[in-house]
Amino acid sequence: METVVTTTARKPRIATVWLGGCSGCTMSFLDVDEWLIDLANMADIVFSPVIDIKEYPENVDVAIVEGAVANDDNLEILLKVRARTKVLIAFGDCAVTGNVTAMRNPLGTATDVLKAVYVDSPDQGGQIPARSHILPVLLDQVKPLHEVVKVDAYIHGCPPSAASIRKALEEALAGLVSQINESPDLFG
Repeated sequence: METVVTTTARKPRIATVWLGGCSGCTMSFLDVDEWLIDLANMADIVFSPVIDIKEYPENVDVAIVEGAVANDDNLEILLKVRARTKVLIAFGDCAVTGNVTAMRNPLGTATDVLKAVYVDSPDQGGQIPARSHILPVLLDQVKPLHEVVKVDAYIHGCPPSAASIRKALEEALAGLVSQINESPDLFG
């Protein structure tokens, strides 16, 4: 009698991550509408701001990361994402260039910005909030993802269109991931 062993192929693991930005990219991700059902059949979404998972998992195949690196929490999660993800895609113009999030950079350091907002404003007796662990510590300069970690591909737009997001994920899932390093703007 012959024993038949069947194996089930593991579905690709996808994550979406939101750093310093407005969440417009996440809204565009949701604008793929019914295709989200198809995506759920093709891949497991293992981390996203729209699901309640607190810790970024190991062994993620593709992560699309929205927003710029603006504070120490953003930096910490981005480093974790890069270490635990095969393919990291900068998702939207804040992730690609810093965009609106980086508009504070010409004002100087984080302290300069906080002083301008909280001390030099029209209010009397202004002070910079100083209680620790209330808010993440601002980085002196906002950075796009590629200035902090290796980025494998870029999805441009503010926010990117649902069609470009779908195309990027379909191509990554179809095994075109090996081409990403050769053509960083494959999904642009």
